[in-house]
Amino acid sequence: MTLLYKEMRLVAHPTSIVFAFLGCLVLVPSYPYSVIFMFGCLAPYITFLNARETNDVWYTAVLPVTKRESVLGKCLLVVFFQLFQLLFSIPFSFLRNAMNIANNPVGLDATVAWYGFGFILYGVFDLVFLTTFYKSSYKVGKSFIFAAIPMVFLMVAIEATSYIPALVWIDSYQPEHLLMQFPILIVGIVCLKRLICKVKVLAEP
Repeated sequence: MTLLYKEMRLVAHPTSIVFAFLGCLVLVPSYPYSVIFMFGCLAPYITFLNARETNDVWYTAVLPVTKRESVLGKCLLVVFFQLFQLLFSIPFSFLRNAMNIANNPVGLDATVAWYGFGFILYGVFDLVFLTTFYKSSYKVGKSFIFAAIPMVFLMVAIEATSYIPALVWIDSYQPEHLLMQFPILIVGIVCLKRLICKVKVLAEP
């Protein structure tokens, strides 16, 4: 928790906080909700840029922490904002349903499956972005471009599921369909955890 506190106070860019609260966009009637995930991926990019410009690597190097702990701190920071964004969106998803807002005509609604896909997208992005970044601990732009490729692909795939007749249950709020979506949520959570664990292996001495 000390590492996360240091990252929050000294490294996290203010825009990360703004992006984290954009989970409320699930209330917008006609909006591609996968774009919310894009904001969650832009946050670490801007934060790592800020860390580079403020020489955070050099500052961390003089602290009594190992390389593993340094990487862990950054991973915790990235995942914290992404998880906060998803959790913050949940009440708005319920509110949307309570207000009887029509199904999203643009793409997938904020269903249980949507959250599962979000975990998967974040896991893939974090794996590519962080592993590429820690090869040099400097090339933030290059790392983001590499990570943005699978991010965009997954965003398109997520929205496309709502247009496939056989997958209509993924875009439904019916109780029986929500139960069918829970395995996707579980798979997403497991994927995020495992992919983040792979990133931490880079810090092994």
